[in-house]
Amino acid sequence: MLDIKFIRENPDAVKENIKKKFQEAKLPLVDQLLELDKENRAAITEASELRSQRNSLSKQVGMLMGQAKKDPSKLEEAEAVKAQVKANAERLAALESKETGLEAEIHKILLVIPNIIDPSVPIGPDDSANVERERFGEPLVPDFEIPYHTEIMERLDGIDMDAAGRVAGNGFYYLLGDVARLHEAALAYARDFMISKGFTYCIPPFMIHGNVVEGVMSQTDMDAMMYKIEGEDLYLIGTSEHSMVGRFIDQILPESSLPQTLTSYSPCFRKEKGAHGIEERGVFRIHQFEKQEMIVVCKPEESMDWYEKMWRWSVEYFRNLEIPVRQLECCSGDLADLKVKSCDVEAWSPRQKKYAFEVGSCTNMGDAQARRLKLRVKGEDGKNYLPHTLNNTVVAPPRMLIPLLENHLQADGSVTVPPVLWPYMGGTEVLTPKH
Repeated sequence: MLDIKFIRENPDAVKENIKKKFQEAKLPLVDQLLELDKENRAAITEASELRSQRNSLSKQVGMLMGQAKKDPSKLEEAEAVKAQVKANAERLAALESKETGLEAEIHKILLVIPNIIDPSVPIGPDDSANVERERFGEPLVPDFEIPYHTEIMERLDGIDMDAAGRVAGNGFYYLLGDVARLHEAALAYARDFMISKGFTYCIPPFMIHGNVVEGVMSQTDMDAMMYKIEGEDLYLIGTSEHSMVGRFIDQILPESSLPQTLTSYSPCFRKEKGAHGIEERGVFRIHQFEKQEMIVVCKPEESMDWYEKMWRWSVEYFRNLEIPVRQLECCSGDLADLKVKSCDVEAWSPRQKKYAFEVGSCTNMGDAQARRLKLRVKGEDGKNYLPHTLNNTVVAPPRMLIPLLENHLQADGSVTVPPVLWPYMGGTEVLTPKH
């Protein structure tokens, strides 16, 4: 969310940014917002003047009523001033009601005007214009056929989609045996990996209030993602970033506490509306999954340095799992409204012979979330300012199991376990097919 003062002073820049994000339908909102802001400021000014007059008029009434005891002619004058006080009070009440309505309209528009993107973001209408920046590891294609990931899991007696469908419907799963253990090993290693980077491990609430949802994400994302608990002001989180950043709502942090570097585990729940292609069957596009996340709250001048470090840690994690990956920079049209800059880490699919699986997404939110959440930092000079917030996926199984299984599948159907996961698998080095 942008500062209303910034929009007031830079309307053309805001409109240009909207065009870069290919959201031309939002262009009229800028002028509409400025008109409402002008009207609101006029109401605030008039209301302030009336409050000032109220004090002096009240004193005047008291003085005239005192004088009326000796001079009855003053009583009529006092009644006239009383009438003015009453009229002013009625006008003030109307202005205060108007201010409330105008501020609600202004806030509603501010929530949908996109954040200013970083100048380095490539311009494009959608994810087809995302730009590959760098590759890590040598992508290989074996000389044997690689089955679809659910078939690999079934051969390991590691998944039951049919039972999950009967119990919960499409988009759910049972993971079993070695596959379930591999799932947990990936998470446990991710936890320890981030702790080794100096991050504090957290387990957050898995539900959050509506005002926190509004603070951390756009309305469009909320409608597409969030499950609401019927009859309560609670939403199931779609990622632990929501409750982790929400932790700081209405807080003033001392500058000495920055940067806040946190890594959190949570289950995640998403609607995942819409039709999905054949490659998104199985455990790729699902309603529940688990995730290890990294979150940073920092000084504005440090956020781009953190952004660079954070996505590179995602790369390091997957390279430690011996999975080739690439970094893909998201273009302007692929950025959600709160995002200043974002990139994806995609894993190599030997079966599809291309980078096919998004296994990480790193985002610099600038001060948008801080402004929405009323999160501030008290600087050394005693003045408050808005910090920047960033988030990035460490790992999100079971989706990440797809490239893990594909890249470690052997010709005999066995799957080798990356050495970094051996301690979390009880020393198991190879998963052997049961069928």
